[in-house]
Amino acid sequence: MFDPRFGGLDAGFERHGNPFERRTRLFKKGDMKYVILELLKDKSSHGYELTTELEDRFHGLYSPSAGSVYPVLQLLEDMGYVTSNAEDGKKVYTITDTGRKFLEEQKETIEKIGERLRGWWGSADKEHLHDFREAMSSFHELHHVIGRIASRKDPTKIARVNEILSKTLKELEQI
Repeated sequence: MFDPRFGGLDAGFERHGNPFERRTRLFKKGDMKYVILELLKDKSSHGYELTTELEDRFHGLYSPSAGSVYPVLQLLEDMGYVTSNAEDGKKVYTITDTGRKFLEEQKETIEKIGERLRGWWGSADKEHLHDFREAMSSFHELHHVIGRIASRKDPTKIARVNEILSKTLKELEQI
């Protein structure tokens, strides 16, 4: 429907290098389970806490969706790596001994994920990353606006979106 440069059917294509290149993906398939277990090894948390913790660690430049966190938590629970208990109407997840053992066995995989994430951010310091926070917020808003326009299935409006995005992309590439 939309130009592939803006996340069409091939969105999610994995690239390494500059984190702000088009069509990059922070986590490879399956990485999130390791990241969540790493967070849970330090303290029990509910899903929203895990989401905000990840957003904080990425200085607001990445915030996983509920659709990426909760299915992983359910998978980890099904695998016996975490348990959940209801507290104040929320499911609080705790890593099990089996989950800790799994993490220990997967140290090499976890280190590779860490190396890739460090590669994403390169030598950027916290202050530099915070500078992108407003831009990323605008990007997320743009994503939602485009989604609303696309849901109307009006070819004229979709063509106009592509035209605006093409022009904007060219301008941004000149920076």
